[in-house]
Amino acid sequence: MKPVLSSVRTTAVLLVAALGALQAQAEQKLLPAQSEIAFVSKQMGVPVEGRFKKFDAQIAFDPAKPQTGKIAFTIDVASATLGAPESDAELPKAPWFNTAKFPQATFQSSAIKGLGGGKFEVTGKLSIKGNVRDLVVPVALTQSGATTVANGTFVIKRLAFKIGENEWADTSMVADDVQVKFKLALSGVGKL
Repeated sequence: MKPVLSSVRTTAVLLVAALGALQAQAEQKLLPAQSEIAFVSKQMGVPVEGRFKKFDAQIAFDPAKPQTGKIAFTIDVASATLGAPESDAELPKAPWFNTAKFPQATFQSSAIKGLGGGKFEVTGKLSIKGNVRDLVVPVALTQSGATTVANGTFVIKRLAFKIGENEWADTSMVADDVQVKFKLALSGVGKL
């Protein structure tokens, strides 16, 4: 009888440990009020900054085992703002984000590589307006108390995603390169 009881105890301990690990992953959350996603494009050579006001992420990430991590990101593209009512009224229209047909942009990680010193490289697929492209995103993590902040910057080609079609495809008016900057505050991430 003792070996069976010992086996039951061992199984129970393993289950509790597994549940604890799952609970720790489930507690990883994006803190939207402390996060931001901005983008900078150039219109006739002049930088114009905008931002997305609504976005969410599903995160399962252990800094000690980055290769096992998964990140899925969703942006409500109708929340894009350039801070000017006239411009903001144009962004949801078909030539730009076409939010009626494509309400969300998404990023789904396929690999996460640790580079040391709190730096990581996240590879995945970015989808905007039904156009999917491979993307490698450099990410730097810092921690303060229970909050982990992920910062990064990358450049996309807007025409590859059909952002700014027809007369707006002229890159002398609006540059093809768009810099995306993010600061994402997260809770529940393990120690770096």
